[in-house]
Amino acid sequence: MASSKIVVGLSSSDSKPNENHDQDQPSILDVFTASAHGHFPKLRSFVEQDAASVSVPDVNGYYALQWASLNNFHEIVNYIIQHGGDVNATDYMQQTALHWAAVHGSTAAADALLENGARVEAADINGYRAVHVAAQYGQTAFLNHIVVKYHADFDVPDNDGRSPLHWAAYKGYADTVRLLLFRDASQERQDKDGCTPLHWAALRGHSEACAVLVHSGTKKELTVKDKAGFTPVQLANDNGHRHVAPFLSNQQRAHSNHWRRKVCNLMFTDTGYAPILFCIIIFLTILFINSVVAAPNLKKITAVVGLWACTTFSLAVGSLIMFYKCSSKDPGYIKRPGDLGTQSDTEDPLLHIDLNSSSVWVGNWSQLCPTCKIIRPVRSKHCPTCNRCVEQFDHHCPWISNCVGKRNKRDFFIFICFATLTSSSSAVIAVHRIWTSTTTLSTGETWFHHVLVIHPSVIVFLVMDAVVFIAATTLTITQASMIARNLTTNEVANSSRYEYLRGPDGRFRNPYNNGCWKNCTDFVLLGYSDDDHIAWPPLQQVVI
Repeated sequence: MASSKIVVGLSSSDSKPNENHDQDQPSILDVFTASAHGHFPKLRSFVEQDAASVSVPDVNGYYALQWASLNNFHEIVNYIIQHGGDVNATDYMQQTALHWAAVHGSTAAADALLENGARVEAADINGYRAVHVAAQYGQTAFLNHIVVKYHADFDVPDNDGRSPLHWAAYKGYADTVRLLLFRDASQERQDKDGCTPLHWAALRGHSEACAVLVHSGTKKELTVKDKAGFTPVQLANDNGHRHVAPFLSNQQRAHSNHWRRKVCNLMFTDTGYAPILFCIIIFLTILFINSVVAAPNLKKITAVVGLWACTTFSLAVGSLIMFYKCSSKDPGYIKRPGDLGTQSDTEDPLLHIDLNSSSVWVGNWSQLCPTCKIIRPVRSKHCPTCNRCVEQFDHHCPWISNCVGKRNKRDFFIFICFATLTSSSSAVIAVHRIWTSTTTLSTGETWFHHVLVIHPSVIVFLVMDAVVFIAATTLTITQASMIARNLTTNEVANSSRYEYLRGPDGRFRNPYNNGCWKNCTDFVLLGYSDDDHIAWPPLQQVVI
């Protein structure tokens, strides 16, 4: 794929005169350099005193309006238009000033051009429109602006059949990919080479762009072949992208195994593994009562042991109650446009939000969910299993058949704490019972062999209980650590992907950590952390 052929001019930062070093000042020789550097007085002098024209190109065929638009000098853009500049004038590549504005994401200049009659769908000799150029340079905010305000076609193909989504995927701009998918850009469109956007992302090895495309699509794109007969997985393998190929291969394998998926969906999608865990808890409880507490071949239970056994049974009942609560409770699903009642399904979700200043928007395009079509809070994430966005998403737990999020994390933590206490106390009682009930051993017989022969059901209970204890204790310690730091499992696992978890120096820094005491207090009292009270403001993602 060839890149957009636009000559990148001087940036707006180069236009500021250096008061202390005159030799660093740019040479303003004509209307073109004055426009490129944003030197308004010089431009006015050339036009009004020297009668220089702003409607003719320079020796390279570029217009002053293009240079001003490139560097977002909207006042100069307006001035040039007022003095005869043609907003739709084209250079030798048939690119207009709007194409140039798209390179640097010059939104103010684009507004000046479009409000004065510029054609938002103007195409150059390659069929590139402003939306294509914005996608090629990762100018996500600019792209969104001209789509929302000027209704630019965000899914239009160029001369080679490549849409802005193809270009964003090829360049690896995951935020731009996310925005285009949010607006329902086609993932299935094939260009003249038969390539989908996923082909191009896989070819270049852009892991995040591939992940966004796969999770937001129907998975059919994984098996589409280009005209050379290659799937995205094969392209990633052939180009040595070892961090992308396994991911795509696993996704393709899961999608291709049609009958296995149907059986798994029938058995586990709605119920998950929760019934299995429920049966395990019930079975261990019954086995504990019959084989440990009330076993006829064990010594008669004492009052103290009986009290501990009752306590353990109560903890088991409490575990079942909390298991039901965290399994059935809404984990914090974020309402979608159709659920709100006040917003029509056809209304643009980004139409009434100020992307530069909002209590919801913090400048991170990952807040857009292409599936749910919502702008979600920063710490939220779309769960592919539940197919919903969950606020303060921690993880999806198949053993409770539910996500763990803002509204049920405290219930989940209590559940695993109860499970840890139940398994540990029942194991102590079981060992105490068989230890005190063992009298004399035969010659050469070990204690373990004696217990295995005389009390096999107790051994079965202890083995199963040990598995539960290890799993529950590990989860409890892990969750307690993250609660104390006010982090989620998802944030710990994907910290490198989230801009808000990095400080000014680029190192990991959690803006929601208000100290161990407050973190734990908020969790115990509220069940979640209050994201409105943060230790320091998260960095806003800068789109360049």
